[in-house]
Amino acid sequence: MELDSLLTTFDKVAVNIEKLERVWERAKPFVPEGPQFGSPPEYQTLSRAWADFLSGLPPIDGWRITEGLPEVDSLGQMFLDYKEIGVFPKEALRIASQPDEDLSKYRHLLDRARRRAIAVRLTVLAERITELIAEVLSELPDRETWLSEVRSKRERIETPATSEINDALEEIERLLGQTVERRGRWGDLRRHLRFGEVGDWHDIFELDWPSVQEDIEAAKLGDTDPIPVPDIDLGTAVIQDLTGGATTALNWSVLQPEDFERLLFDLLRDLDGYQNVDWLMKTNAPDRGRDISLQRVVHDAAGTTRIDRVIVQAKHYTTKSVGPSDIQGALASLSTWEPPVIRSLIIATSSRFSSDAVTVAEKHNDLGNRPHIELWPDSRLETLLAQRPKLAITYGLRT
Repeated sequence: MELDSLLTTFDKVAVNIEKLERVWERAKPFVPEGPQFGSPPEYQTLSRAWADFLSGLPPIDGWRITEGLPEVDSLGQMFLDYKEIGVFPKEALRIASQPDEDLSKYRHLLDRARRRAIAVRLTVLAERITELIAEVLSELPDRETWLSEVRSKRERIETPATSEINDALEEIERLLGQTVERRGRWGDLRRHLRFGEVGDWHDIFELDWPSVQEDIEAAKLGDTDPIPVPDIDLGTAVIQDLTGGATTALNWSVLQPEDFERLLFDLLRDLDGYQNVDWLMKTNAPDRGRDISLQRVVHDAAGTTRIDRVIVQAKHYTTKSVGPSDIQGALASLSTWEPPVIRSLIIATSSRFSSDAVTVAEKHNDLGNRPHIELWPDSRLETLLAQRPKLAITYGLRT
């Protein structure tokens, strides 16, 4: 089945479930909460409408709503019977609330099924938009230059890349439908795309698109969606003869560069002694990446405490090592982020550092040059994440 056809079906079902919810909201006041006799004509009409709408709600994972609205006379008599024998009317209350339960369950299954359907396509589109925004910005002056030298030239940037961004964003909106709350800067993104001047594109890169991406990620996996696990009894498994050992190795290839940056951000926020972890985002950085800024609290044995400013650069490599040019490029970019003074530079990679890169860093540190360079290879990150398995699982690094 084509994705577009499936989405159309999802949209139709979403309309039907909303209509059914409105039918129930109108019918609910007529449902007895105690002994009652007589079914109003309006309730009978709503009961028929409910039954008609059920045909427009196809099964999801083998389940669908099959029950009609409660019969008012029968339910009223049930409450009376319970009252006469002095028993709490548990079953009567269940029947009275069954439409709420059914609607809630169907809505949950519908949203979950749609997330499964759109996840792969959302990833493709989001990655493409990220590439295109970088492509557009590579041809534009930085914000400071534009404000100082080109303020009088206010024109909309229009290229094949900007047109493709708009098309991809339209498709994302179509994919999302009503599956996720728009918490990001969607309105700002639309406005900046519409005006499309140099300053607008910097806002799109620095502010709008990152916040919208968070909504897109939320749409791919809801907070209530479980991470898949093997179908085993854990209690039985632990008493069996277990083979092999535990590994700290992680599957770094599943991450995109931006995912690696987000992982580092979350990891640093979880480390003791690290505070005020924040993104640094400027498009005139050499790799147009997002460095991370933080404060490291350092205590000595004499009871003295100091706070050092640290910059972290992420190098997500899976097929090569970090070389000397990467170290030198990282150092060259630091002036972008001062003041305040940077005491340490952490270069974190999902790969390793070449021997020449290690030599460059050690020589820099031995000469007492500022900032002090720290190299975090994949092995160090794997150790840190072994202590924080939740992060490794959340980012899909350990399957």
